[in-house]
Amino acid sequence: MMSEPFDILIVSEEDSITTQVLNAIDRDENNVTVIGSNDVSREINRQTRDFVIFIQANTDYVVEQVQYVKSIHSPTYIIFLATDSDIGLLRNIMRAGAEEFFILPDELSLFFSRFPTMQKNYKLRMETDKDNAVVFGRGRGQIHAFYSGKGGTGKTVISSTYAQTIKLESAAEVILIDLNVQFGGIETIMSLETNRSLIDLQPVINELNESHIRNVSQTEQHSKLEVLISPTDAGVAETIDGEFISRLLRACRRSFDFCIIDLPSFVNENTVTAIEEADKIYYVLQPDTPSLKVLKHFEEISERLGIDLKTSMQIILNNMSKEMELKEKDVKDLVRYPIAATVRRDYKKLQTFINKGDPIRKAQKEKLIPFSKDIRKFAKSVLS
Repeated sequence: MMSEPFDILIVSEEDSITTQVLNAIDRDENNVTVIGSNDVSREINRQTRDFVIFIQANTDYVVEQVQYVKSIHSPTYIIFLATDSDIGLLRNIMRAGAEEFFILPDELSLFFSRFPTMQKNYKLRMETDKDNAVVFGRGRGQIHAFYSGKGGTGKTVISSTYAQTIKLESAAEVILIDLNVQFGGIETIMSLETNRSLIDLQPVINELNESHIRNVSQTEQHSKLEVLISPTDAGVAETIDGEFISRLLRACRRSFDFCIIDLPSFVNENTVTAIEEADKIYYVLQPDTPSLKVLKHFEEISERLGIDLKTSMQIILNNMSKEMELKEKDVKDLVRYPIAATVRRDYKKLQTFINKGDPIRKAQKEKLIPFSKDIRKFAKSVLS
């Protein structure tokens, strides 16, 4: 039994769904209140809540309501039960601060089965000392995509080390997905040996859940990071399309705190789908003129495809050194995106890890090379 009951607020105009939710919640161990969508502001101002469950109604301001709840009490755990699969709305709900969403009626039983775990995780988060390691990242289901239009920028090494660092520096559930189909690469850097890849999820892609994903993903032995390997067979890779990528990422969003994607340098349907699903796009840029030209070309392509980069893309400056053509100040003057991190050139020490296929991060407390220190600083800024 829990020492104190949770305060749960259900916002709904749908009586039948509300009844099902109420029947699934232990009323003896939770204080539950049901209100209409017009009463959200008054009720939140009157009393903060541990959980707010929004059951989708025909209102145009549910995203603003989610934002308002978070602005009043940011720890509140928000769950959105959607009555249709409007991807634009669901993406905006998650960006507004919701931790979870479930699409009804297909995922109602999934919500019921997961709710006790959400309560345990919330309790752990609230009981953990603020000075300790971060228990969760910035809300459940963050998708961070690493991209560069130019090959050889260090994107794969940065994305894999970032994923390891997020996992080691927090208690978040993290999965790293290699979308470099046809070529792969993550398995070599992390010394993972497996004959399974994300292509093995194709038979269950329409009902994909956390159990399916974990049956195929590989657990990196040091950080316990989950990794989905890319198929290295070009013929098999051609069967992966945008719908597959979209379903995969949405399932990962619901099952993990952070989903880190390593994208290929070329732009195709799969790359565009992943970028559109991502909350953050980290463009890895080397400080030289050719790299800036490629970035400009990517901006032009994105504009033609209708991809909005202004609110989601940030720059990671890699291989910074005195010998490079441009300094950080120069890049700031030349690009219109914020610089999320600056990573020093650390060729000799970093190459030793890569040549051995040795994971760059293995433990929270370990001696770090300059590259790892810079990635850790970056990851910490995201977690905080």
